[in-house]
Amino acid sequence: MEQEIRAEIRRFIVDSPANRLPDESGPYFDEPLVGFAAFSDPLFSRFQEIIGPFHQPPGALFEATFGAAPAAGTVICWILPIAEEVRKSNRRQSQWPSREWALTRSHGEALNRALREHLVGWLAARGQRALAPQLAPGWRELADSPVGIASTWSERHAAYAAGLGTFSLNDGLITRRGIAHRCGSVLTDLVLPPTPRSYSGRADHCLYHRDGSCAACVARCPADALSREGHDKAKCRAYVYGATPQMLGAVYGVTATGCGLCQTKVPCEERIPRSRPGETVDPGKP
Repeated sequence: MEQEIRAEIRRFIVDSPANRLPDESGPYFDEPLVGFAAFSDPLFSRFQEIIGPFHQPPGALFEATFGAAPAAGTVICWILPIAEEVRKSNRRQSQWPSREWALTRSHGEALNRALREHLVGWLAARGQRALAPQLAPGWRELADSPVGIASTWSERHAAYAAGLGTFSLNDGLITRRGIAHRCGSVLTDLVLPPTPRSYSGRADHCLYHRDGSCAACVARCPADALSREGHDKAKCRAYVYGATPQMLGAVYGVTATGCGLCQTKVPCEERIPRSRPGETVDPGKP
């Protein structure tokens, strides 16, 4: 079933007519990366300490939806790497996201939502209970949590648990296909082998956290929301969900524009960066 799930997620994204820019110049997303984590992974309990007690572990989400948690289950996670032409268009920007990037944030994320819904139905048709945390009735975002803006389920933290990548100075997730991506997850009572994590630290793939040799994302931020001390979520949010759509939403014909400047024209845009010439970085094989 593991390979069937990988193949179905790939098929849904690669073959979808919705995975195309309006001018047919290319896709929003390349082939997905897929990883699996067990409900029982201790990381999900730790997330309640790291993010906050409001962050719901898989079993609790399952119980809230179905009335009882299974003895075991799997978190299915995916990364949708943003296609090169979209990334290339955003590399040229210094103040606002490109039209292609904004369309990927809006229409590409609609496709990501459709994938969540599709996979839940696909699993149900095979006799498995499943739910998408971000679409569950209890999902909510908190603006005043101890770690700033956060939600009751973090797609990036789930992907970290599923062996798909580690965090960066800008709080993004650096995968073997880089930091420019969208991500998603579905919970199921189907038990699958967890994907091994090829890293031990939360920021192993980030050059700045690894050896201090990079902070390219800081220079790319048009909102002054990044520094070597980290990510100011409030400034970032005000720019991404306030100033940018106000400036470009009507021009681009979308309500959500994203930004992504700190995810493009940086060493980790499309790969795990190396600290120095010749250094080997093991990206794992999720």
